[in-house]
Amino acid sequence: MEAPLSTAIATRSGVPDGRGVFGRRGEDIACAELERRGYIILDRRFRTRRGELDIIARDGQVVVFVEVKARADGSFGTPLEAVSWRKRQRIGQIAAAYLLQKRLGDVSCRFDVVSIVERSGREPAIEIVSSAFDVGG
Repeated sequence: MEAPLSTAIATRSGVPDGRGVFGRRGEDIACAELERRGYIILDRRFRTRRGELDIIARDGQVVVFVEVKARADGSFGTPLEAVSWRKRQRIGQIAAAYLLQKRLGDVSCRFDVVSIVERSGREPAIEIVSSAFDVGG
């Protein structure tokens, strides 16, 4: 069994950063599950000045921009509820920058959300919401 999501390890500065580690661990779990389902991971943590895309993958001929939301439990709502309208718009802008930078102007794409909720003493609950949102006008 893998270590719990909430396990903190040292960052580059040597100071534990539980939230950052939690997020990276969630992304690792998401990548493993996506690959298990046949996705091909193209990039991780693509950054622009507007923010970061967690995972960029390919599902068949479709480029998929994946937002990962991990929670220690369900007490603050579902991870999917945390992807606000503003967050969706920002993800769309960063995705457009990615497509431009990689010269992928003529590809089909979609936005998925991977929800990971840690469960005490058990494997995390993982849900992949395909085509979770649209950023089109």
